[in-house]
Amino acid sequence: MGIMEDAIAGRITEEMKIVAGDEGKSSEFICRGIASGRIVIPLSPYRQTRPVGIGKGLRTKVNASIGTSSDIVDIEMEVAKAKAAKEAGADTLMELSTGGDFNEIRRQVIAATDLSVGSVPLYQAFIEAIRKHGAGVDMTEDDLFRATEEQAKLGTNFMAIHTGINSICVQRLRGQGGRFGGVCSRGGAFMIGWMIHNQKENPLYSRFDYLLEILKEHEVTLSMGNGLRAGAVHDSTDRAQMQELIINAELADRAQAAGVQTIVEGPGHIPIDEIEANVKVMKRVTNERPFYMLGPLVTDMAPGYDHIVAAIGASLSSAYGADFICYVTPAEHLALPNVEDVQQGVMTSRIAAHIGDMIKLGAREQDLEMGRARRDMQWDRQFQLAMDPDTAMRIRDERAPSDRRVCTMCGDYCALKIIKENIDMAR
Repeated sequence: MGIMEDAIAGRITEEMKIVAGDEGKSSEFICRGIASGRIVIPLSPYRQTRPVGIGKGLRTKVNASIGTSSDIVDIEMEVAKAKAAKEAGADTLMELSTGGDFNEIRRQVIAATDLSVGSVPLYQAFIEAIRKHGAGVDMTEDDLFRATEEQAKLGTNFMAIHTGINSICVQRLRGQGGRFGGVCSRGGAFMIGWMIHNQKENPLYSRFDYLLEILKEHEVTLSMGNGLRAGAVHDSTDRAQMQELIINAELADRAQAAGVQTIVEGPGHIPIDEIEANVKVMKRVTNERPFYMLGPLVTDMAPGYDHIVAAIGASLSSAYGADFICYVTPAEHLALPNVEDVQQGVMTSRIAAHIGDMIKLGAREQDLEMGRARRDMQWDRQFQLAMDPDTAMRIRDERAPSDRRVCTMCGDYCALKIIKENIDMAR
């Protein structure tokens, strides 16, 4: 029996209790959220993980994506990236390798972390078809479902599966007169190419019930991939993207009825003035299912700084109701991320998620405590509250003041020190 059946029956599981404790909610609140499809806890019967709740009423979670490429295959680096992501505070991990021995890479990454791990089975099935037949379009439907089950048995907790791309979506893509940024989703490109070459419907859509059987058997959470997401801000909220959302929303209802936990993924490049509309529409049409925002990038003009660009978009997305954020690293659009990129990507996304939660959840107590600690020049307390204490302490120690009450930004002329010596500002 899966966690959704337990929730519908009103049975409180240990995972629900752990998430409730982490979130400051009641176990009954978590149970009702799972039963309604508004909260998920990705699980696996094949490995023990640290339970994490994603969904309405919970703090915004951050995912870190890692994985090899066709150019760089270094399993030790991927394991190091997985560990760095957890150390930096990621809530989940996605292993998205497209080069090397897929099963061995995933096996080692999963063994190195207790985070919930996600994957994209289509990547493996399509690339293995290239290796075997010379062309990814020679992938069979059975290849795709075999890869899905294979990855599930390795202990994968959630899977991004491109269920919403069907023949109607492809017609919309063609009929709207092109795109400025093309199709940036690797899985979306794979599936569209396969459909057009084989003149067949997407099997993840046409055989959706069979897909649900596999996911249900192995207790995998379905994350409905956004294969037609915008790859440039000028493509945001176009017809093809909205068509895929409608299909995924309908399929999410079927997954709920089948007892499969479901997340719906959202677009990747969105100008600031369209973020609120995207989040609210996605939440409305999917009946408030957990919404996984990929970024979003709010300008296309800052390669090398896209982690900052995405943090701006993610903070607004979180504030408007997004539940789950996929980080972006400084290497986005440029190269395969390294360990340092992963650390920076996680930290900037965590900051963005917190900023959003200050609005969405009214979560401002930590900021209140930090304000008081700064007012009173309580440096140890400031470091305890900081999201990255080590970095904060390092910067201060590298440029240490002669008067330890202040910092070298203002030194003798510290405003806080001057006021503290003249007025009691405590409150």
